[in-house]
Amino acid sequence: MNKVIIIFLCFFGLFTASSCKKQLDTTPFNSVTDASAFETADRCLLSLNGVYDAAQSGAYTDGSFRGYPFGAANIEQGDCRGEDMLNVQAFFQVTYQATYNATTANNVAMWNTLYALINKANVGIDGFRKAGGKNVLTSAVALQYEAECRFLRAMAHHELLIHFARPYMDGNGTQLGVPWRDFPINSSDAVNLIRATPRATVATIYNNILTDLDFVETNLTAVPASFVSPATKNVRVTRAAAVALKMRIKLHKGDWAGVITEGNKLIPATITPLPWTAPVCPIGSWSLTANPDGPFADNASVESMFSIRNDPLDAPNVNGVLPKMYGGAGFGARGLVSVSPVIWNNAGWLCTDKRRTSLVAATTNASGNQSQFSTKYRKYTTSDDFAPQIRYAEVLLTQAEAEARNAAAVSTRAVDLLNIVRNRSLANPAVEQYTAGGFATKNALIAAILLERRIEFLAEGKRWGDISRNAVDPNFTTGGIPAKAVNGIDGLANFVCGAGYTPGQAAIPYSDFRFLWPIPATEVVQNPIVVQNPGY
Repeated sequence: MNKVIIIFLCFFGLFTASSCKKQLDTTPFNSVTDASAFETADRCLLSLNGVYDAAQSGAYTDGSFRGYPFGAANIEQGDCRGEDMLNVQAFFQVTYQATYNATTANNVAMWNTLYALINKANVGIDGFRKAGGKNVLTSAVALQYEAECRFLRAMAHHELLIHFARPYMDGNGTQLGVPWRDFPINSSDAVNLIRATPRATVATIYNNILTDLDFVETNLTAVPASFVSPATKNVRVTRAAAVALKMRIKLHKGDWAGVITEGNKLIPATITPLPWTAPVCPIGSWSLTANPDGPFADNASVESMFSIRNDPLDAPNVNGVLPKMYGGAGFGARGLVSVSPVIWNNAGWLCTDKRRTSLVAATTNASGNQSQFSTKYRKYTTSDDFAPQIRYAEVLLTQAEAEARNAAAVSTRAVDLLNIVRNRSLANPAVEQYTAGGFATKNALIAAILLERRIEFLAEGKRWGDISRNAVDPNFTTGGIPAKAVNGIDGLANFVCGAGYTPGQAAIPYSDFRFLWPIPATEVVQNPIVVQNPGY
């Protein structure tokens, strides 16, 4: 509980050059109060920047900044909990092998920094409302800033759910979720309120998230006028990003019709897989790039609907930054997380797929041996690759899955949505694209969409979310934590396109307590109303 007071004080320090990233006891933290942080329009904008900063780089358990929660860590942890990326050294071994406990730094840091972000969002929401009431901000700007905070609050609560709670489809949301926090922790009374706030049900958290996102959609224009550059457009919350996140949330709920309703706001009624024509989002003009490399070659890509900004002067340190972790040692990186033979050798991933060459490359790892490494993050020296959170490709594939699941038979619309993403990566799409007649059942189509998600979002941290939400799906169950390649396996002999692969690390069934991360021991001790997950 003492930490929450420090978190509150740090909220203001992050607005200055001498921030909490440097130290916790410098004068600026004591000279800026809750009220004065919102007494001018300029300070209000600094306060909002502080909330985004908390999304990019909260403090790790040792005080360093490793990109928790969304600057890099949600990608790295989401991948290493799955089977399609391989931990080469010991760095993510605890996550990869599911040997964590209630004091393990990775899950403790994720819990702490997500709730620190939520608290900063809540402080901001309270402050912007007051600033709007005093005419420090216009009502429109006050609502815009509040909407941006509520988006980040929603995204943080969902990230907590997929790691620390059972999926919605297990009991239709009746399982134990996480504490919902929608008030600022800025007093002893607020701390006492935390102690009286138990873990809500999964359904309650999902409902609250959707309420937040409905507010965001209502109170943001397509692209606010204050977003003066393409780079700003990518790293500030927009209406389209809010709708896209709603699609993701409803997908996790199994609300296929709800996904389709949201997706229809973002996807043109007519799409053209052949001849390939990039669809353009009616809200904000988001689109697919013609090449699968496009979203990663340019931080300000038209496909990148929401990313977390990293730059040379403000990026996670070497123990967390994406290009250092995911890049091969032969590229000047650390070579710690490679592509796994599990996905590389999957026969459903065509050997001629452009993503095998434009977004993956063979090079040496940290041990000097060869592996296949993602090249989605390639700023090995400057470390300023943005951390992608929502791409337009996700919108299209999420809609494809919902259309396929919601239909009585094979959905032509779902096939077209799948093809529009996949075809840009094919050597000969006229021959290699999917056809409705090529799927014997709608379940065969859904399986193809789920595989495409694994390929398209490889090294973007989305694998665990898909594993979690499908864990109890009667037709597409992941069955728990999938079997994986043995930790540290390397050598190009293991990577043979189309050959299949037998993982050496056994699967962990869904019933096993390790499917969930433990609630940090410090949280349970200091706040006994938050009960621990079973098994820990």
